[in-house]
Amino acid sequence: MTTSRETRDYQAADAAHHIHAFVDQKALNDEGPRVMVRGDRLHLWDNDGRRYLDGMSGLWCTNLGYGRKDLNAAASRQLEQLPYYNMFFHTTHPQVIELSELLFSLLPGHYSHAIYTNSGSEANEVLIRTVRRYWQVLGKPEKKIMIGRWNGYHGSTLAATALGGMKFMHEMGGMIPDIAHIDEPYFFAHEGNLTPAEFGLRAAQQLEAKILELGADKVAGFIAEPFQGAGGMIFPPESYWPEIQRICRQYDVLLCADEVIGGFGRTGEWFAHEYFGFEPDTLSIAKGLTSGYIPMGGLILSKKMADVLVEQGGVFAHGLTYSGHPVAAAVAIANLKALRDEGVVTRVKDDIGPYLQQCLREVFGNHPLVGDIQGTGMVAALQLAEDKATRKRFANENDIAWRCRTIGFEEGVIIRSTLGRMIMAPALIASREEIDELVGKTLKAVDRTAQEYGRL
Repeated sequence: MTTSRETRDYQAADAAHHIHAFVDQKALNDEGPRVMVRGDRLHLWDNDGRRYLDGMSGLWCTNLGYGRKDLNAAASRQLEQLPYYNMFFHTTHPQVIELSELLFSLLPGHYSHAIYTNSGSEANEVLIRTVRRYWQVLGKPEKKIMIGRWNGYHGSTLAATALGGMKFMHEMGGMIPDIAHIDEPYFFAHEGNLTPAEFGLRAAQQLEAKILELGADKVAGFIAEPFQGAGGMIFPPESYWPEIQRICRQYDVLLCADEVIGGFGRTGEWFAHEYFGFEPDTLSIAKGLTSGYIPMGGLILSKKMADVLVEQGGVFAHGLTYSGHPVAAAVAIANLKALRDEGVVTRVKDDIGPYLQQCLREVFGNHPLVGDIQGTGMVAALQLAEDKATRKRFANENDIAWRCRTIGFEEGVIIRSTLGRMIMAPALIASREEIDELVGKTLKAVDRTAQEYGRL
């Protein structure tokens, strides 16, 4: 499929006006970005007619794939009826009310209230203020410090970047006060001889040490992704989350789960914390809430927190122009109903998720470039390694993984590289044939990369 403008014309106009995300803009301008013009299910087409299988659901968000007419129709109907109104001026509207009723019917019963935003970054900005306000209302205003993890990702605004642990992002904009970090539970990068269970406990116990170092009377909350997304699809050992929860409860620290990537069926459960078996006090949501068709996010609060804020908190000094936007809410309703009524999440757990994981392990389990395979449901990572037995990583793993990603585009598959890991998160509605295509084209990319680096 082509459009009326030449690709090089689009690229020139793009270079004249845009600064892209996480890229050397000068180098991109010299290369020219791909110009995507159409999507259907798991496939995308660029302006020159090349077809790609999207193995990343956009950015972990198009859970229902591209081209859903029901989601498009929901937006169109709402645009005709009430295209916008706010939740200021003692006002609400039916769409946000109905969305909340539906959302909380899908959530575990100990959650009760939502604060809607436009993105995951905003949800985590609101998280900091809400957690601190909670402790203020309880007469503990000194509990301000939020603890995150190195290599965690919680968004790209200043406070969300500070919560995350990506130092190159901190270098760009600085930090905010009262933020601390502990190490990530990245077992493959562990250089000792601990078992995964031993390592998971030791990684979790860093949180206890950090709380004691800072003072439990000063620590407000701990935030982490149930599995790390942008940090490389890193799954912690099974021993990790139970110990994290024990520590948070013992020291009266709120446990905050960033479900922006893991939420809405990705792991085969509605929310990733359910897969890992822990009970957070807050959930940050976005992405799969609307399958990426329109921006929307939110912060979900436990009844424990909401009761304090509502009954004792007085004026909640926060609001966004587009909080609970009626069009976004209408799309989210259609999206959640489809995930529920079409049995999408159940199928991820019982059928297509296990099929993806089985295929990856059969195809890459003995590959000379792959040291480990992690994942569940419709999310996975291939750990590239120089030596699988000793967990020795390549010194230039970033370069190797980036090359593999680039070859992937040449082969017609979109996968992502992070450090030495190739990560994928295809749409939840994928067929077995589409999974076969994803795995087959990824194998071609990994094989070609192995050949270039003398590993095959």
